[in-house]
Amino acid sequence: MTILESIQAKIVSLPELTERLESLRCSGTQRPKVVFTNGCFDLVHRGHIDYLCRAREMGDILVVGLNSDASVKRLKGPSRPISHQGNRTIVLAAFEFVDFVVLFDDDTPLKLIESIRPDILVKGADYTHATVVGADFVESYGGRLELIPLVPNESTTNLVKRMQ
Repeated sequence: MTILESIQAKIVSLPELTERLESLRCSGTQRPKVVFTNGCFDLVHRGHIDYLCRAREMGDILVVGLNSDASVKRLKGPSRPISHQGNRTIVLAAFEFVDFVVLFDDDTPLKLIESIRPDILVKGADYTHATVVGADFVESYGGRLELIPLVPNESTTNLVKRMQ
């Protein structure tokens, strides 16, 4: 398998992801900790790298839910995304600390979270427990929510403003 093929193998559909996670959870003597986060990841920057590395350090498997182009447009406006979902999935999957990337078209990742049942749900500290979709669900079966501090002044919005 080439390097590009191994990167592309990390980009999975939800049915494939749930099957692969079930297989990983059932193999071996110790159940792996699955960490889930999501976002648009439109223009990947240092803040994203810091965030994803910290998320991965919390568990054994990092799953990234990636908003589709249509959902980014609904959430961020008609000028977004800047980079289309094909590019964004490859960029995220290329990181060694990301195990799986799954696209979703909904405005929230709730269906993904309910299907994946992560041990740890991660969002940036610009969220609160009350504003993180799926936090109550994850906690209902013993999982937990983690809020990661953001790198100051590092955001796609700031990057776009600087480019203009």
